[in-house]
Amino acid sequence: MKKLSRGARALTGTAVAATLAAGTFGALSANAATPEAAPVAAVASAHTTQSTHLSVEAATKAAKAALDEARKHNERVSVAVVDRNGNTVVTLRGDGAGPQSYESAVRKAYTSVSWNAPTSELADRLKKAPNLKDIPNTLFLAGGAPIAVKGAPIAGIGVAGAPSGELDEKFARAGVAALGR
Repeated sequence: MKKLSRGARALTGTAVAATLAAGTFGALSANAATPEAAPVAAVASAHTTQSTHLSVEAATKAAKAALDEARKHNERVSVAVVDRNGNTVVTLRGDGAGPQSYESAVRKAYTSVSWNAPTSELADRLKKAPNLKDIPNTLFLAGGAPIAVKGAPIAGIGVAGAPSGELDEKFARAGVAALGR
């Protein structure tokens, strides 16, 4: 084995020391960044609520039923189902549906679940309170229907793209009805 010069040994020793120091520093830094675990607290049931949610399977069933009803009438629509919080669960854009129908269906579904009422009824309320239309993500046109359990809204279904809101809402109601079968 060949002996290293004094300079080479010093350089090698410095490199090894630097590598070890960097590894130790990195390990210490990683440990220092770990926050302490938050204590687990039992919360009294009086301070909580429970809610019922529509499964993705049920939302899909409702959306397909609405789309099938529209197809029976030779209408090209989009269908959306949102949960109680207005989050989109499923959307179906039917063949040939207009580009605006997708967003309109989501907004109708959101509006119907927000007020637990069909959007055709809400459109009538708009006449008395026109500033309702300023609420973000809402659409006060017929075509949305709430899905409720024991009177409480758990989801909304919206349909858009038919030549009239009445048809859109008829298709949305067909989607709601499919959940009762």
